[in-house]
This record gives sequence, C-alpha cells and structure tokens, in this order.
Amino acid sequence: MKTKTKISKQSERKTNPELVETILAAKKNSAWLEVADLLSGSRKKRTNLNIGEINSKADNAKKIVIPGKVLSQGEIDKKRGIIALNFSEKAREKLLKAGCNTKTILEEIKSNPSAEGIKILK
Repeated sequence: MKTKTKISKQSERKTNPELVETILAAKKNSAWLEVADLLSGSRKKRTNLNIGEINSKADNAKKIVIPGKVLSQGEIDKKRGIIALNFSEKAREKLLKAGCNTKTILEEIKSNPSAEGIKILK
C-alpha cells in the first residue's frame, strides 16, 4: 500500500481532472485508500473488466468497485451496484437493462464515505 504522500505526488502527473478529483477524494477517506492507490498508479495497472468477468468474480457482493473501465462483453444475471471509474456506452446500457445501478467512484465516495458493503475487483 502506498503512502498518502506518494499518492498525492502521482496524482499531480495525471491530466484527467475527474481522475485527479477521484483520487484526492478517495485519499481523504481511509476506507477508500486502496482505490486511491490503484487509481494513482499507471494506466496499465488499472483494471478494465467485461460485464461477464464481473458477473463471475463478484460472488454475492451487492456493490462492486472496479478501479478502471467497465466493458460490454458478456451478460450479468443479478441486480448489483456497479461502481467504476468509467463505463463504455454499451456496458452502461446493458447494466441498466439488467436492473443494475451504475455510479462513478467519485459519486460513491460522496454517498458512502465509510465504504460499507463494497467489494473491490482488481
């Protein structure tokens, strides 16, 4: 796990303002520190998952956090809360059709600062 100082220094190099805001908000809450750690690293290390992979890895978790992008390949069979940095257009459509709730990580940090009931998929 990185220190908060290292996370801050790495976030200074990021050019996406939404990503920087998400990293800083996650860094402030100790429950979200692991997400800040993953997002502040290189783009190669970010997790990009297809819907089918999320469905198989999620077990019985109600809210799933993906520190990266959700892609549209596959199907989902349970209604879940999917929280990610970004969604492809088709993935968001599929998730909404399946009855899943989609949010960005920043929205979830603001509504759930204690990170209750979430599972982080890496």
